[in-house]
Amino acid sequence: MPVDAATRAPPGMAEAVARIRRVLGPSGCLEAPADVEPYLVDFRGLYRGATPLVASPASTHEVSQVLAICHELGVAVVPHGGNTSYCGGATPHEHGTEIVLALRRMKRIREVDAANYSLVAEAGCLLAEVQAAAEAADRCFPLSLGSEGSCQIGGNLSTNAGGLNALRYGVARNLVLGLEVVLADGRVINGLSSLRKDNTGYDLRDLFVGAEGTLGIITAASLALHPRPRTVETAFVAVAGLDAAVELLSRLRTVTGDCVTSFEYLPRIAVELTVRHIPGVTDPFDRPHPAYVLCEASTARRDPALRGLLEQTLAAALEEGLALDAIVAESLAQRESLWRLRESVPEAQKVEGASIKHDVSVPVSSLPGFAADATAAVLEIAPRGRLVAYGHVGDGNLHFNVSVPEGGSAGEFLAKAPAIHAAVHAIVRRHGGSISAEHGIGRLKREALAEHKALVDLDVMRAIKHALDPKGILNPGKLLPPGDAK
Repeated sequence: MPVDAATRAPPGMAEAVARIRRVLGPSGCLEAPADVEPYLVDFRGLYRGATPLVASPASTHEVSQVLAICHELGVAVVPHGGNTSYCGGATPHEHGTEIVLALRRMKRIREVDAANYSLVAEAGCLLAEVQAAAEAADRCFPLSLGSEGSCQIGGNLSTNAGGLNALRYGVARNLVLGLEVVLADGRVINGLSSLRKDNTGYDLRDLFVGAEGTLGIITAASLALHPRPRTVETAFVAVAGLDAAVELLSRLRTVTGDCVTSFEYLPRIAVELTVRHIPGVTDPFDRPHPAYVLCEASTARRDPALRGLLEQTLAAALEEGLALDAIVAESLAQRESLWRLRESVPEAQKVEGASIKHDVSVPVSSLPGFAADATAAVLEIAPRGRLVAYGHVGDGNLHFNVSVPEGGSAGEFLAKAPAIHAAVHAIVRRHGGSISAEHGIGRLKREALAEHKALVDLDVMRAIKHALDPKGILNPGKLLPPGDAK
């Protein structure tokens, strides 16, 4: 019987727990209910699981020992990072037949090589700690997420996180030079190369980035650094909608020599919710507008001309009616205030009430058409639903969310989620997009993946899974649609 279909503990569970206790000692094992509780519920509260043990190794060798034991005895393992997943990818199942493997104690920055523009970090390092290590060497690690103070770099890589700077620097995959990975049977791939060029066969690192812990456990990564920005200019611009935003993005990329780092889109309702629910957040303008973009351009040199280029482009956009109003941040405090407005949208929407979320991407040029089609489809199903479609428009990633109607029943609204998901995902496919731009698949979207991926793609994915994890012990029931166990 496949591990993800199990309803009782495998025969080897008790022996596995006892042997792992001996390997890790008391400091590496969490078993008291209060200690285990944080590992049982996902970030959004969609899933609650159970486990007999949270194993917390402090080294790659200990991870290897734990996996070797679990592989031998057929015990499933759920890797756990900072628990910021939106898709339930790090939460054990309800049947309690899986051990949680927490990487929280593996927090060393093993090496920083400023001349090579690289560093090596263990999987349990917080993203903010990796950023700080790079900055201390006068370098920049540009992956930036709203959860960077709590998410771990291992989880970022396992889900191929995107974030606020993907337009300029790419997603997590683009920032990885090499990986150290423990396979299901405990063997270790020591691939911590810092080379930019290495044509010696299959590039194994790309197997594990975005695999959500289903093929191996990332224990450390060699990461690419960039020059630290010396000049940063930030603007908040009111626009009529996505058409204008896409055109403005094109102009800014051209005028600045492709120095646009971030380009974030906010509909009016996102600003209203954030101002309503987040203390200290204010509307940057004195009157409402249909939508806004928060854009940022940066260079690695002191460049006083960059602000002038930004202001000139925005002035021309205002004159033509492409922009409706605009401000350019005059201080670091004002810049931080604008970013706080953008980064607080998920929290504000959560406070407002129930919502149905989508993390989708389409070609940037298709964003206006996709949004129009998807909005019409959603309102047919939930006529009073409130569209809160915001996100990283610069790279085509829209968080196409729907909030419960004002005064409406959360239960009645959420009952429409399957129909809304199906409609939105169908429109994503029609526009050549993806149903998961940066949040991964996890448990939440694995059935939807079966509809989105071609059969040949799924066959290849299952073949890789079976080759690397023949017993199906690594994060079972996540990512791959039902039937992934061979």
